[in-house]
Amino acid sequence: MGTRLPAIAIVGRPNVGKSTLFNRLVASRKALVRDTPGVTRDRIEGVCHFGRWSGRVIDTGGLDPTASESLTAQVRRQVLAAIAESDVLLFVVDARDGITALDEEVGRLLRKLAKPVLVVANKVEGPSQEADLADVHRLGMAPVFPVSAEHGRGIGELLDALGPLLPSAAGEPEDAQAVRIAVVGRPNVGKSSLVNAIVGEERVVVHAEPGTTRDAVDTPVTFRDRHYVLVDTAGLRRKGRTVEALDRLAAVMARRSLTRCDLALVVVDAGEGVTAQDVRIAGYAEAAGRGVVLVVNKWDIVASPDRAPGLVRMLRDRMPFLAHAPVVFTSARLGTGLDTLFDAVGDVAGAYAKEVSTGELNRVLTQAIARRPPAGVRGRTLKVYYATQIGTRPPTFLLFVNDPSALHFSYERYLVNALRDAFGFAGCAVRLRLRRRRPSRPRVSR
Repeated sequence: MGTRLPAIAIVGRPNVGKSTLFNRLVASRKALVRDTPGVTRDRIEGVCHFGRWSGRVIDTGGLDPTASESLTAQVRRQVLAAIAESDVLLFVVDARDGITALDEEVGRLLRKLAKPVLVVANKVEGPSQEADLADVHRLGMAPVFPVSAEHGRGIGELLDALGPLLPSAAGEPEDAQAVRIAVVGRPNVGKSSLVNAIVGEERVVVHAEPGTTRDAVDTPVTFRDRHYVLVDTAGLRRKGRTVEALDRLAAVMARRSLTRCDLALVVVDAGEGVTAQDVRIAGYAEAAGRGVVLVVNKWDIVASPDRAPGLVRMLRDRMPFLAHAPVVFTSARLGTGLDTLFDAVGDVAGAYAKEVSTGELNRVLTQAIARRPPAGVRGRTLKVYYATQIGTRPPTFLLFVNDPSALHFSYERYLVNALRDAFGFAGCAVRLRLRRRRPSRPRVSR
């Protein structure tokens, strides 16, 4: 992967508007925003483009340098990791609330760093509130930029000052062809632990408390010289148990993350077996047209490895729509099964982007139809005249037929399976599109 863009970390105490500023800078609602302290826990990244420069923006959780509680301390480690990899820091304070003892503590920490720091006084909605900045100057840190992250006031001036502080990005830009992988599953099945095991560091917060991950966290990683972006997502709960507004919003963002990925690792808990919610989540990935690898995690806690065939049968029985998806057994805690996992990921990613020649495609379909001719639907019998591939990621095929309504869903599944068997589309969705076409009439010579 090419040299990464210069990094800008957004830091500050909880609930000063860091995520709102992040969303404003990257022009996306990528980070959860809620008027509740502690919403952001992991490092979340996006790219800010302004004029002739681009920078990697890192949103962080609320920083409490004195934190000792287990989960809060992990958030603090994530913030410190973001500070360590950044080139410029945006120290966000709440101009309305004034400077608190925690702001002063954060300021003391940042002053010790040999990195440029811009103080961002947020929630300044108009000139009448600029009098509140006197308290901000108590920090003894300059310059101070009054902004309203929510309404965009002052953002241009902040970006004008930010650009000259960034080092030039050397080398080639990051590989835009990296395979994007969403890691999805129920709460507490080990998604974040699996991401950390793959990356080889504590990239996302892991805690026994279910629902620790709330944002979809993008993590670039290179494995066997191939580039990937892992997207760790919030655990998807059953609707009846998604009671908090934050949980509901996190679930929406987790499902949305599937639409911007190529593959999904659907993680299930080896100790708990396959639940109805596991099936529902796998259905989301299949409906989104993603490639799928089924990951049975926490394999180290299973008493007998002989249970593997039974778990595979259970997955096939409960998820017949993913009978083609590979099954991999991992232990994120011990770091086992990762080579096998990426063997499967590589196979599925290759199938997801595969192109088939028109001649081979029509040969396979002709043979499949000859083996099992279509039955009639409401008095109409399907005739396939010709087929061509019109897309990849997922593989998509256009069939010219006499009547699209004559295709029964069971026969569509049969044709898709025939294409899978012939061209190795294991683990990825295959889409058929139908277009009506009248049969050509023979010319009459005169």
